[in-house]
Amino acid sequence: MPDPFDDAALEAGRVLFAQSCTFVLGATRDEHLPKDTLPEIAFAGRSNVGKSSLINALLNQKDMARASNTPGRTQQINFFDLGGQLMLSDLPGYGYARASKGKIAAWTGLMKRYLKGRVNLRRACVLIDARHGLKDSDHEIMAMLDTSAVVFQVVLTKADKVTGAMRTACIEDVKTALAKHPAAMPDPAITSARKGDGIAELRADLATLVTT
Repeated sequence: MPDPFDDAALEAGRVLFAQSCTFVLGATRDEHLPKDTLPEIAFAGRSNVGKSSLINALLNQKDMARASNTPGRTQQINFFDLGGQLMLSDLPGYGYARASKGKIAAWTGLMKRYLKGRVNLRRACVLIDARHGLKDSDHEIMAMLDTSAVVFQVVLTKADKVTGAMRTACIEDVKTALAKHPAAMPDPAITSARKGDGIAELRADLATLVTT
């Protein structure tokens, strides 16, 4: 993500994400997916990585996206219309979930088909918990995005919970991994939904997708 953003870019991001945001639908099957008429950004990540918290922080709302302490609660693709300019999709968490293998396979399959075939998908944000770094399931998703030619960016979440050498090591490990992925943006975004760190910059970056 370009750094630093100038005042105009930060203001454009603020204005976009200050617009009215409405829940469109939750898709559990391919035929439920809304028409892809708006530029779209997908948020993907392991269960309990903080996807809902990050989306809520971007929108400056407490509960637009449903957050839970229970891994695997999001079992559908939730779509949100941001001011008629941008569609946000909150994908089911991959990895651990309190559900049957059949259900997990169903929503994982839907998520993968969505990421491979969505025409207006401008970017996938792959969220990684800064405390734990990249896992095998993250590498699998990133490889699939490479194959599908979907531009993706790693967003480190909960960055306020790691400091010093641990934080630096995590960032460098992620950068090294991203260099091996042709669809990846080279630098991760560093965020904390709780403290607001990196949120304005991520808004500014995502706002550029509305006009490109």
